[in-house]
Amino acid sequence: MPKLSLSSVRGLNATVSTPHYARSALKPGIVHFGVGNFHRAHLAVYLDDLFNMGLDQDWAIIGAGVLPSDEVMRQKLEAQDYLTTVVEQEANVSSARVTGAMIDFIPPADRVRLLATLEDPAIRIVSLTVTEGGYMINPATGKFDPAHPAIARDATNSKDPTSVFGLILAGLARRRAKGIPPFTVMSCDNVPHNGVVTRNAVAGLARLFDPDLAAWVEANVAFPNAMVDRITPATSDRERAHVEETYGITDAWPVFCEEFKQWVVEDHFPLGRPQWEKVGAQFVPDVTPFEYMKIRILNGGHAVIAYPGGLLDVHYVHEAMQHPLIRGFFAKVEEEEIIPSVPPVPNTDLADYYKLIDRRFSNPKIGDTERRLCLDGSNRQPKFIVPVIADNLKAGRSIKGLALESALWCRYCYGVSEAGKVIEPNDPSWDRLQALSRKAKDDPLQWLTMDDIYGDVAKSETFRTAFAAALGSLWSRGTAQTLTDYVGG
Repeated sequence: MPKLSLSSVRGLNATVSTPHYARSALKPGIVHFGVGNFHRAHLAVYLDDLFNMGLDQDWAIIGAGVLPSDEVMRQKLEAQDYLTTVVEQEANVSSARVTGAMIDFIPPADRVRLLATLEDPAIRIVSLTVTEGGYMINPATGKFDPAHPAIARDATNSKDPTSVFGLILAGLARRRAKGIPPFTVMSCDNVPHNGVVTRNAVAGLARLFDPDLAAWVEANVAFPNAMVDRITPATSDRERAHVEETYGITDAWPVFCEEFKQWVVEDHFPLGRPQWEKVGAQFVPDVTPFEYMKIRILNGGHAVIAYPGGLLDVHYVHEAMQHPLIRGFFAKVEEEEIIPSVPPVPNTDLADYYKLIDRRFSNPKIGDTERRLCLDGSNRQPKFIVPVIADNLKAGRSIKGLALESALWCRYCYGVSEAGKVIEPNDPSWDRLQALSRKAKDDPLQWLTMDDIYGDVAKSETFRTAFAAALGSLWSRGTAQTLTDYVGG
């Protein structure tokens, strides 16, 4: 069976949608850092849709990365001419398409070429998906962390940066020096006010060695906030085999995702942008209401079902949604504590949005895993859970369910499931988390000493009492009984 490539794509199964445009006609307009599964199921798909309409073909993507794993991805994609098989799956329907919006991928080691590309006036947008933990911010305050090792390194080596923000800043500095207007920097990560956070990282780095450059960045570079959404699990041999057996495509790194996707963006692109609104993107003056809705109801909901599933040895997310205790926990926390914390959203019924999230989580074909949802809690909890607790405490609303969610995270980090199965490290700070979790078994409040995670929430007697009671119950009565007690009221 031939491998996916430009020469083989026209001979694929007739059920597979392939590009209607000539790849040779595309010209680059975007450099994207972090060419992972989500990017290839989201931004790249929106562009592919436009290109298939014959529009904006001077906005093709050049991929870029800074990590060793980025080089692995680059090599696999280069071998198939940067084409990607995207498989959209719902309960009763599946479809496959081959996308070709990316036309090149600069090796992480070739910083000279990357900086020259960032300087090119044809590049008008630099976008990035570097995960929630990639923004070098203090988790509790959300502020830029100038002491981060990668930032400190680039501050003293500004001509040869290695971090994504150092590279972006160097590209902007080169354009400034030559009188070339700055590109727009567009984050596509699930980070609250991701544009503001990205600006703080870029300008914050500049401030460490060139205050004038920092002031120029803040005054002249656009960093639009955006809300992005599409459930996109990791690729394994299971997905590769499915693509080959079902669609006759040998793809080294296919992407599986749900049919649903959403993108709400603040319309601030001084050098122009593709006409993404023609293919479903929504441009708004302020993304904040949509951001609160998605980050709290969806990402917060993921956290709610993650840790009980991990402790009860549930493998897939849709299986967690079939578990009566986990689903009951999810529904009660959403309805009583998360949704009431979300401000009104233009032209959106939050109850309907919650029903949509429930259906998406229950999709049996996605193959999303509980372990993926449990990943990197030290970066996700301060963004998706702790702010909701803080708002509810301020408003006098219940935090009992979210305190239990936090206790479940603590119990998960102990490293052993209810059945005695070892939970392998699943967080960049796993050693720290496991050590505190083991102390918290006898003294629950040890867990709340993580000021960088909980901030002022850890000082609330209401939360401290609820958390200690929840963790005590998890250890004395077990996860299932504790959930039964909570769901039953």
